[in-house]
Amino acid sequence: MYSGAELRDRAMRAATAMAALGIRAGDRVALLLRNDLPFLEATLAAQHLGVYVVPLNWHSTAEDIAYLLQDCAPSLLIAHSDLLSPLPRPSMPVRTIDTPDEIALAYRVPPPARRAPDWAIPCKMYCLSANARVLIPAPLYHSAPNMFALRAVNVAEFILLPTRFDARALLADIERERITHLYAVATMFQRLLQLPAAERQGHDLSSLQFVLHAGGPCAPKVKRAMLDWLGPIVNEYYGSTEAGPMTCCSGNDWLCHPGTVGRVMDGARLAVLGENGETLAPRTVGEICAYNGAYPDFTYLHQPQARAELQRGDLVATGDLGWLDDEGFLYVSDRKKDLVISGGVNIYPAEIEAVLLTVEGVADCAVFGIPDAEFGEALAAVVQPQAGAQLSHGWLRAALSTRLPRYKQPRLIELRDELPRQESGKILKRLLRDPYWAAAGRRI
Repeated sequence: MYSGAELRDRAMRAATAMAALGIRAGDRVALLLRNDLPFLEATLAAQHLGVYVVPLNWHSTAEDIAYLLQDCAPSLLIAHSDLLSPLPRPSMPVRTIDTPDEIALAYRVPPPARRAPDWAIPCKMYCLSANARVLIPAPLYHSAPNMFALRAVNVAEFILLPTRFDARALLADIERERITHLYAVATMFQRLLQLPAAERQGHDLSSLQFVLHAGGPCAPKVKRAMLDWLGPIVNEYYGSTEAGPMTCCSGNDWLCHPGTVGRVMDGARLAVLGENGETLAPRTVGEICAYNGAYPDFTYLHQPQARAELQRGDLVATGDLGWLDDEGFLYVSDRKKDLVISGGVNIYPAEIEAVLLTVEGVADCAVFGIPDAEFGEALAAVVQPQAGAQLSHGWLRAALSTRLPRYKQPRLIELRDELPRQESGKILKRLLRDPYWAAAGRRI
């Protein structure tokens, strides 16, 4: 553990090392690192120099990583030693971080694989914390936990970055380290709630003062269960990578307005727009667009036209659909691209998913559109049962028939033990949906 002063000193040393390599403001530094403290130290060093940080998803194939490196053209790549072995030698300078024992154990990296290629130069970088005691179990290559971590290092006295999420270990970590602030995603909540109640109640979580979740929708029954368990310390924000945070929602806000993601935060503007860019009336579903003056401006490297496609006047389109109530609380209906049009009727999969998650024995689900010769698209649902639950197609259809109109009931229901996910817990819906469209020879 290091003090805040020690952390800043180490970050400044790293910044000096970067500057010695000729890295200047406006350059890019790529990070191919798992959840490890050097990730934060390198980021702070880059920020001090005015350098852009490009976190790479280390789950990607070697070909994908090589493409991303070529595309973003960083002046430096910093990587865990074992992650470099599959890569062709990059054209930019590379500095390696020794893969820590706990990471190697968690991901079953054998000793020979931990050796960096001969062309990679070792880089000694260390990072830590500095007032609150913070736990971040989500991967730092995602923008939300990354931002939370970077804010924490300026004020926290302790930061814990688990090598991977484990529900039981998380509770033990909170109790042992007297964690005060926790960042999580909705899937982590679901897995925590699946633990036996006696086990959950057996841990002393009284140190927790603030829990924040973002990065994806949280089912109302899951959110309410977390609030019942931990109290109104469970907070949420909604935003996008391009526009930054837009709304904030306290636990008490959600209890008074179930399902909301909150009201627009200070310094931001938000509107729900129609197809022609008009501002829609309250309780009318449209495209969520926003602007946060405190968030850096954005562009797409090599694709300047992509930014123009998201501009709605001085607002930025999020790609989400939603509506505002009369008090200004925002509700997210669905991703715009996930909209299913069946027989000319707009159907929002998130609505069906929310109903499925209320069915006894359902742990998680994904609903999406599949080809239909008559209606263009039909609904499909892939359902993951809770451990030990005995679900059947007939049971699910009977449950949905009493809660959804006929046109919103999935034509196809599939049961799977696991759903494909990102490391953050988000369901990779395209992996479920794409095979159906590939077989049909069309995309929509």
